[in-house]
Amino acid sequence: MSTSPMNEPTSFTSELQQPVVTQSQIVWLGDKLFDAGPAGRAHRIDGYAKLAPGPVETLLNALCACSSVDVIEILAKRRTPVERFSVTIAAERRALAPRRVRRVDIEFRIDGAGITRDQAERAIQLAVERYCSVAASLSSDIVTEARLTLNGEAGTPVRLNPWVPADGGA
Repeated sequence: MSTSPMNEPTSFTSELQQPVVTQSQIVWLGDKLFDAGPAGRAHRIDGYAKLAPGPVETLLNALCACSSVDVIEILAKRRTPVERFSVTIAAERRALAPRRVRRVDIEFRIDGAGITRDQAERAIQLAVERYCSVAASLSSDIVTEARLTLNGEAGTPVRLNPWVPADGGA
């Protein structure tokens, strides 16, 4: 059994326990504007990416925030707390629809007394490869179901198979 950065025990048996359910919602504001998030904690998403982050930028921000929480906690546990921290991310996307992300470049900028390069690099590796649920969710093997509620009438859930490129990523 191991421990995550948040001191939550992890093991193969914990996979058999009840899943954690996370919920959110979006509310259309007109045009391509939405308020997204749980009630009372919403943020704006702009389909045009002019007034607020767009959907893919929101995905990239989620990846950065999720992994950043873990990096900061891992370094704090080593008694080398972070003094300043920022992340820049760039994604390469397909030119044609669906314009999915094909490559992501992330730059972590960390300042803190006593933090060594080896410690910070290991913290980043652990965060992205082991602890970040957003990074782990960016995979083609996710079970996806969708249900349409149209004009107040709920439909039956339908299992979807998200688009996976036949050539491995083109």
